[in-house]
Amino acid sequence: MGDWSPPACWYEPRTAQEFSKYVEDNYNDTINTPGQHSYAKALVGQFRNRYKDGKYKNYNLDKADEGSWWVAVRDEDRWMEPEAQVCDRDPFWVETGATPDVPNAVTPQVLAELAYNRIQLPSTEVALAPEAVTKVNLPTWAWLDKARFKEVSVTAALNVGGLNIQATTTAKPVSLRLEPGTPDAETYPASSECTINDDGSIGEPYGKGKADRTPPCGIRYLRSSGNGTFNLQATVTWEITWTGTGNPNPTQLPNGTFGNEQKVTVQEIQSVNR
Repeated sequence: MGDWSPPACWYEPRTAQEFSKYVEDNYNDTINTPGQHSYAKALVGQFRNRYKDGKYKNYNLDKADEGSWWVAVRDEDRWMEPEAQVCDRDPFWVETGATPDVPNAVTPQVLAELAYNRIQLPSTEVALAPEAVTKVNLPTWAWLDKARFKEVSVTAALNVGGLNIQATTTAKPVSLRLEPGTPDAETYPASSECTINDDGSIGEPYGKGKADRTPPCGIRYLRSSGNGTFNLQATVTWEITWTGTGNPNPTQLPNGTFGNEQKVTVQEIQSVNR
């Protein structure tokens, strides 16, 4: 995916009722769990007292229409990463319509970046002709199935505590890069980068009558793989954009690159001497 990744943590609002239920449920679970350490019980008790009987009174339930609690949220898949520990501020109250003064307070763009992390893309396995076994100096055609490699979108939305925002992130395939797995090979085109065609496809399927043509996207191996195989690396670059609340025009996010290896057997062309 490159050097960029979506945020590992962020702040988002909870209603006073939601926050009250969360704290009370967490407190009761901790206190009533057999064998729970007294230190954990003390911590959860102190946290509860702060919002129930301390600085705040009864979770601000009497002000439920005037604001919301903003809480730190960590990506469940990345909660052990250092980046996920940046959002370490305790829950805080924000009046309706006010903008929290914290990094990573959820916005339409933050939603778009989180949606980016949830996009499910097809595995990057290119179709080849010849399919798995090719010959030295024989052009091997490569292409992507345009029925599978098409635009993919994910929408994220948040409607709580007076904040109603949404964002849609879209990934569109734009190019395919082929790395033969050996320096003894040539690529078509020479740049190794097969760009997207006008119809959304990448490369061109091999078919009858194309034996004498040079493939628009492919490889020509110059030596045999012997008793083994070459690891062909196929990488698709996806252009990532987003639209959402207050942002109707597609806005660029960093491109994503995803790929995998395919094993290719290359054999010498056998000749018969008479």
